[in-house]
Parts: sequence; structure tokens; C-alpha cells
Amino acid sequence: MQFILQTLANRTIHKQVFWLAIPMVLSNITVPLLGLIDAAVIGHLEHAWYLGGVALGSTMISVTLWLLGFLRMSTTGLTAQAVGGDDAHQLVRVLVQGLLMSLVLAVGFLLIHRLVAQVIFDWSQASDEVKHYGFQYFTVRAWSAPAALANYVLLGWLLGTQNAKAPMWMVIITNVVNICLDFLFVVAWDWKVEGAALASVISDYVGTVFALWCVIRYWRKKHLPMPSALWQQVSHGLGRFIKLNRDIFLRTLCLQLVFSFMTFRGAAMGDQTVAANAVLMSFLMFISYGMDGFAYAMEAMVGKAIGAKSAEKLKEAMIGTAFWSLVICLCLTCLFGFMGDHLVGLITDIPVVHQRAMIFLPWLVAMPLISMWCFLLDGVFIGATKGKEMRNSMFVAALAFFIAFGATLSWGNHGLWFAMLSFMALRGLTLGVVMTLQWRRQRFLI
Repeated sequence: MQFILQTLANRTIHKQVFWLAIPMVLSNITVPLLGLIDAAVIGHLEHAWYLGGVALGSTMISVTLWLLGFLRMSTTGLTAQAVGGDDAHQLVRVLVQGLLMSLVLAVGFLLIHRLVAQVIFDWSQASDEVKHYGFQYFTVRAWSAPAALANYVLLGWLLGTQNAKAPMWMVIITNVVNICLDFLFVVAWDWKVEGAALASVISDYVGTVFALWCVIRYWRKKHLPMPSALWQQVSHGLGRFIKLNRDIFLRTLCLQLVFSFMTFRGAAMGDQTVAANAVLMSFLMFISYGMDGFAYAMEAMVGKAIGAKSAEKLKEAMIGTAFWSLVICLCLTCLFGFMGDHLVGLITDIPVVHQRAMIFLPWLVAMPLISMWCFLLDGVFIGATKGKEMRNSMFVAALAFFIAFGATLSWGNHGLWFAMLSFMALRGLTLGVVMTLQWRRQRFLI
């Protein structure tokens, strides 16, 4: 307790947390704001199936591209540890390995994306209109894959070098361009769903160009060695890199399975329910991306502490980040509790969708304080590059989600949201138990 109080009284710790977290919070908030803008632009068209189609299509592009989000997470952890251990050659290897892997995966995805879309939407129980516009969104948005996957690696590498400003501007520029193009393509030119998808594609490539410029600047400033022997850079430590990415991929697969089930099950309950859930999921993404800002800070600080083998720095990072995460989550709970009706009204003016969203809004009020622990502990385990533990924790939480949904099947959409709340709680609880056991056995810094 005395160490906790001393850490909270240490202004240097708070400055370090804010130096990394606040830029990422500000940039990450633009991501759900982008989702809110997409939903608002499409939600004010004349039919609910446009909004449902964007929700379904964007969920599926998230499933197929975000499944590969392990590229960012593994890159951040490994880069931060290289910085903590003052290993310039490892910094180069991590970047080269990540970018080459992202390119291979993007090409593979583009070769099969139409087949993937056909299988997924044939399986969906949504209405024909929702499936039509969902397929339309997916097949256009797929062409952002090379840039989107490269951006995962570039963002992770920049963050791992303890540089939060460059990723902040990368994400902000990407999303501001996307928002501007949304209004141009959808509102001004009336391209509807295809316009929203094309705006996202163009903005991803703009983000890649900016991120590469930031990497080149850092490379020159730190005089990093050039990857003269490319195969040696790729092959050295490749086994550990692949194993870590495999475990995080399986963890992400379970995560996306849960979120996809939310969308598809809601779609089976009718166009109004899937549209209402799209509104509420935008709020959940707002919570997630806001909290991810502190999780990213945790990743960078924990990775650096582990690279330097410093238990004291590790504890300081966790205490400082957890304190400010709690403050932010209390604010989000109040925001959704007191202004929820107004926020829903900003997204859609379709009366039946607004009414349905308000019925299920209380689940979002409880979400921030329940879910904050899973975001923070994800940051700890990513920084420590403990992929196996994250994978196993997610298996348990995903299983709990489907058990909770099955037990509350008669609750309808309320059962879906109860299962989601249970899922978030179990993610944090299982990671907390694993970390406590490893810490007591003095295995966490290994």
C-alpha cells in the first residue's frame, strides 16, 4: 500500500503515463467518432437497411482484417523490449519482419476476399437488403488491406519506441480524411454505402504514407543500422515472432467471434434491432478505443520495463495507468448515464431505431467500469509478450460469453448484452489471476 501511495504521489509517473496515453486516447477517440460519423451519415438516409448493411459489412471487414491485428500488438511489445534493452538491431528486425508479414497476409486476403464475403453473407440471417449493402461495403473496403495491415505494424513500432505523438497524428489524419470523404462521397455525391467504404480505403493509404515518413525520421534521428542482409534480419528470432503472433491471432479470433455473433444474432432479430445494436456498438467502440489509449501506454511502459528487467518500473507503470483509467471510466459511466438519450439522437433520427437503442442503453452504462480491467491487463501482457496467457484467457472468456447467452436465451437482445458484459468481466478476471500467480512465483519478468 505504501508503494502505491508513493507512486500516486510521484508526478513523474503521471507525466509519463499522460505523455504516452493522452495522445493515444485523443487519436483513438477519432476511430469511434469515425464510426459514429459513418453511422450518422448513413443513419439519416431514408431506410434502416442502409445502416444495418454498413454495420454488417464493417463488422465483417473487422473480422477479416482485425483478426490480423496481432501485427500491431506483437510489434509494440517486441519493440518496447528492444528499446528497454537498448538493442538497435532488434528494433530493425521487428519492423522488417512485421512489414513483410503484413504484405504477405494482405495479398492472400485480396485473393480470397470475394469468396470470404460470399460465404459469410450467405450464412447471415439478415434481410436481403441488409445483406446486399453489407456485401457492397465489404468488397470495396477489402482493397484497403495492404495499407491497413502495414499501418498495424507501423503504429505498433512507433508506439514501442515510446513515441505516442507520431501514432496520434497518424490515426487522427487517417480518420479526419475518412470523415471528410464520407461527407463528400455520401452526402454530396450520394454514393451511399459504397461511398462510405471508398472513403475508408483512401484514408488508410494516406495514413500509411504519413507513418512511413515518421519511421524514416526516427530511423535517421537514432542512426539505426540499415537492414543490409535482409534474410538475416527476417530469419533471426523468426520462431519467437511467429509463435507470439500465432497466440495473439487465436486470441483475436475468439474476440472477433464474439463481436460478430453480436451483430449476426442481432440481425436475426430484425432490421430495427441490428440497427439499434449498431448504434450501441458504436458507443462500445468509443469505450474500447478510449481505454485502448491507456492500454497502449501500458504496453509501451511495461515492455520497456521488462526489457530493462526492472520490477519497480513495471509496478509504477501499472499503478499510474490504472489510476487514470479508473478516472476516465467513471467519466464515461456518467456520460452514458446522463446523456445517453441525446447521444443516440445524434446518430439516428429513425424513431423505431432510437426507441430500440434506448431500451438496451443501460448495459452500456455499466460497461466502462466492468471492462477497464481487461483493457489494462491486455496492455500488461502485450508489453510482456505473453501471448499464450492472453490466448488461454480469451478462450475462457469466449466460452463464458456463449454459456451466458444460452442461459439467457429467453431474454432476447438483453441476453446478448448480458453475455457481452460477462465476457468483458471474465477477460479481466482471468488475466488478473494469471498475473498474480506468475508474480508470486517471480515468473512475470521472465
